[in-house]
Amino acid sequence: MARPTVELPISGSLTDAELRRLKEYFRDMPVAEILAGLKFAKNRWSAKDAGTLKVGRKSIIQKEVHSVTSEQAQWRLKNWKLMIANYRRRGYSYPTISRIKKILVQKSKQR
Repeated sequence: MARPTVELPISGSLTDAELRRLKEYFRDMPVAEILAGLKFAKNRWSAKDAGTLKVGRKSIIQKEVHSVTSEQAQWRLKNWKLMIANYRRRGYSYPTISRIKKILVQKSKQR
């Protein structure tokens, strides 16, 4: 039985190590998995290129609570429903929001 071959145009040069890794991936992995990975990589690359790639959860949380004073933390906790709506509008997940709240509670207790 003949093995199917694929010819790919590559932008830029390809080292021997990179070519060997590509061959290994195509030999060892199912095509569906390779396509799923390529789709993810393309979406990530497009987002990075457009400047809309979201940063990791830790840095999102640090950005939200970094310079919040105790009084500001107390106000945010008193108006928590409004804050949740704001965070959801920005695209934050509920686990991220709950981590923000946890740190705000700690900051509100500091004097």
